[in-house]
Amino acid sequence: MGTQASRARTSLVVACLLAPLRRGAPLVGLALVVVGCASASLIPPGQAQAIKDRERALAVHADAIQTAISQSGQVGALAFLDTGDGHLVVLPGSSPADAWARFATSPEGGTGRGSVPPVLTFVHRADMPKAPEAVTLSDLQHQQALRASVAALDTDLRQEHRSIEERLSMVERGLAEAVATAKRESDASLAARTELQKDLAAARTLLRQTAQLATLNQEANAENASGIRKMATASQELAASSARLEETVRKLSETLAKQFEELAKRLDSIQGKAGTGQ
Repeated sequence: MGTQASRARTSLVVACLLAPLRRGAPLVGLALVVVGCASASLIPPGQAQAIKDRERALAVHADAIQTAISQSGQVGALAFLDTGDGHLVVLPGSSPADAWARFATSPEGGTGRGSVPPVLTFVHRADMPKAPEAVTLSDLQHQQALRASVAALDTDLRQEHRSIEERLSMVERGLAEAVATAKRESDASLAARTELQKDLAAARTLLRQTAQLATLNQEANAENASGIRKMATASQELAASSARLEETVRKLSETLAKQFEELAKRLDSIQGKAGTGQ
């Protein structure tokens, strides 16, 4: 609470100091404004005097500060007098923390931090109706350290995000390769099943044809057996017919022989009777 009150009082004093110069008031009026602002302050006399001395010295450079802000295009700047040689330092930025961050990360920031006073003033651009703000160096350094920590954390998070994305990409590639391998194996299995089905179909066709051939062979064998039986029967009948014919021929031959004998006898008898003249 004490720090905030001190900042508010310091800002009021700075506003009183810089306001006349922004309006182009003479330096004689500046002294009267400084006295009036200081008399309204409730801070200890020693601290109030130190603030008045610091802001009085800074107010002399109000035009230079506003020129630097205008040329930078920022909304304001941290302004202070170097504790070493007393020259004016203006650090433009969009806020006190931004202005200090620009200075801290610059080459000048690494070598000139030892000459920065413990209290700095952030002066807004002339067209912005805002009072100057007193900012302590410790707060700026703390905010800078916090920014560095956040930046480091952001870098770590980005690296972790990239690492996760790389691992995810590896997993996705592995999954894609596994799916492709499974698809190839599935296609090969499907082709094998198709070929097996063709082989089974051909085997079934061959079995049907073999069964049909066996049936035809059995039928042919049955027909052959029937034909053989018929041929045997016909042969037997032919043999019996031949025997009967042979017997008939034999009997006919005997009958004819007897008839020829009887005829011969008759002829002989006739010739005998004719020779005797009877």
